[in-house]
Amino acid sequence: MSERAAPFYCPYCGDEDLRPNEAIEGSHGAWECAACNRAFQLKFLGLLSRGLQRNDGGGEQI
Repeated sequence: MSERAAPFYCPYCGDEDLRPNEAIEGSHGAWECAACNRAFQLKFLGLLSRGLQRNDGGGEQI
């Protein structure tokens, strides 16, 4: 299995001082923020069946 990309900033405070958190059992892929002292985990749920829909507002196709 390949490594996942690391988050660039904390989703709670926006700081960039993040470290991997392996202290919490069963929390593979968990991160901790040194600025706000929170631990979080990001998880990919899957692709949506409807796909990408663009709304250009004009209704015209170019």
